[in-house]
Amino acid sequence: MTLLAPVWLLLLIPVALLALTYVIMALRSRTAYAVRFTNLDLLDKVAPRRPGWRRHVPAAALLLMFALLVVGFARPTAEVQVPRERATIMVAFDVSASMGATDVSPNRFEAAKQAARQFVQGLPERFNLGLVAFSSAASVAVPPTTDRPAVLSALDRLSMDSGTAIGEAVFSSLEAIAALDSEEEAPPAHIVLLSDGANTSGRTVNDAATEATTRGVPVTTIAYGTPDGTISLSGREVPVPVDGPALRGLAESAGGGFYEAASGDELQAVYEDIGTSVGYRTEQQEVWQWFVGAGLIFALIAAATSMLWFSRLP
Repeated sequence: MTLLAPVWLLLLIPVALLALTYVIMALRSRTAYAVRFTNLDLLDKVAPRRPGWRRHVPAAALLLMFALLVVGFARPTAEVQVPRERATIMVAFDVSASMGATDVSPNRFEAAKQAARQFVQGLPERFNLGLVAFSSAASVAVPPTTDRPAVLSALDRLSMDSGTAIGEAVFSSLEAIAALDSEEEAPPAHIVLLSDGANTSGRTVNDAATEATTRGVPVTTIAYGTPDGTISLSGREVPVPVDGPALRGLAESAGGGFYEAASGDELQAVYEDIGTSVGYRTEQQEVWQWFVGAGLIFALIAAATSMLWFSRLP
C-alpha cells in the first residue's frame, strides 16, 4: 500500500497525544480512587463495582476512528485486480504424434485436452476465445468467439497427426486475432501455446516471435510432458522427451510467460495462473473508502457502548 498524500499523517501526532493524555488521566484517576478509599472491605460493601475495562471501550473506539480517518485523508492506494472489459485469447494446441506419450496419465493428449476444457470454462464470458490445432501444419479450428460450447466441441474433435509446426501455429493465431479485431484500438490479445516438442516444419519460431512482438501480442508457452516420454512407432518405443528451450525462447522473445508441466494437475494449475493473468489487469486504486468506512464503524461503537453502559455520549 502507498499513500498519495502522506502529509496528512502528521495529524496522527495530536491523536497520539490525545491517547497519551487519556492514559495518564486514567492512571491518575485510579490512584486517587485507591487513596480516597483505603478500607477495601468497607468499599466493597458500600460502593458499586466499577465498570472495569468497559469504561475504556468508548475512548479506544473514538481514538481508532480518528486514526483511521487520518489515514483515509492520506489517500492510501493498493493494487487491485480489475477485469478486462474485452480480450481475445487464442489457444494453440499441439496435436502431433508425440502427444500420445503415456508419461502423463492417461497420455499427454487426453490430459492436455481436459486441462484446456477447464481453462475454456474458467475464462470470463465476455472474452473472445479461439482454438488453433497444429502438427505438421496449423489451422484455425475455431475463430475467436464467445461461444464456449463451440470451442469445447472442437477440443473434443481434435486428433493427432505427425510433425510440429510451432511457428505456423503462432502465425495462424495472429491472423485469427487480426481478422476479429480490426478496430484502430483493438482489445488486448494473448496466445497460449501448448506443445511438447521442437519446431519441425513451417516458418521458424524466431520469425513467429518477431511477428507477435510487432503486433503487440504476447505468446505464453507451456512445455508439457517429461524427459522420459515415449511413443510406440512401428513396434518399437521411440523417445519423445519434452523440449523446453525452444518454447522458453519463444515466450521470452514474444513477451509472454513460460511454464513447464509434467502432469495433468500441474497443467491445470498453469492454466489457472494464465487465466488470472490474462483475465485481469492490475491497477493502483485509492482505497481511502475502506479506512473512512472503518472509522465510521468505530464511531458507532464508541457512541453505542457509551450510551448502553454509561447512559451518556462519549
